[in-house]
Amino acid sequence: MSQASGAVDTARDYYNSEDADSFYSQIWGGEDIHIGLYESGEDAIFDASRRTVAHMASLIEGLGSDTKVLDIGSGYGGAARYLAKTYGCHVTALNLAEVENQRARKLNQEQGLAEKIEVIDGSFEKLPFPDASFDVVWSQDAILHSGKRADVIKEVARVLRPKGQFIFTDPMASDTCPDGVLQPILDRIHLESLGSPKFYREAASASGLSEVGFEELTRQLSMHYGRVLQETVKRTDQLKGKVAPEYIERMKAGLQRWVDGGERGYLSWGIFRFRKA
Repeated sequence: MSQASGAVDTARDYYNSEDADSFYSQIWGGEDIHIGLYESGEDAIFDASRRTVAHMASLIEGLGSDTKVLDIGSGYGGAARYLAKTYGCHVTALNLAEVENQRARKLNQEQGLAEKIEVIDGSFEKLPFPDASFDVVWSQDAILHSGKRADVIKEVARVLRPKGQFIFTDPMASDTCPDGVLQPILDRIHLESLGSPKFYREAASASGLSEVGFEELTRQLSMHYGRVLQETVKRTDQLKGKVAPEYIERMKAGLQRWVDGGERGYLSWGIFRFRKA
């Protein structure tokens, strides 16, 4: 596998850290690490996160026991387990953080899904699979961590079979975002930029993928980060001794910036679907 970009190395180190693993496994519920779909501001983060997975799965044509799915940036493997359990799919879960992958393998085993899900340590900038290996490529809020996002899309197109489907979400800059306003967010997550709907459309088209649809759901981004902030504030005392106080305070400030960016129209989030010719 070729050397990963600096952004990927930074993300790996972050998600492997004890503070990050403790925070995400407890605040997000230990199954999923992505933006949820909320019916109300009181919804549990776990329930909203699972709702995203279920809704995305419902948009994919022909899911079944013969479907081979690749989840890139699979986190704790919640989506992989849902797909394997609900539809009988065989899922390959590729993720860069070994700590998260260890937890995912344990959960797969405990839920009797280890034979349906293969967890692989690796980067999605150079996928370790032959051409035309998968019917579906799935990703949730992970591609932003790459410094080579166009390469990620090329790799997705390469490993998809003809007529294969690519479904993903990613926190993005809006197409009308003014220059410079996202710098505090970028500094917090150690990135030079975010993708945008326009960027992903162009990158997908250049890689031979046709857009099937984009469900614009930016309001959910603001709601999600607001709920995570509420939960973090509420459980700060509970997190003491498990997560460093400085990490918690930085997280609170960072979460508020995501909320503000979404509400001011600087950010975009939704469900993209593409198909290979």
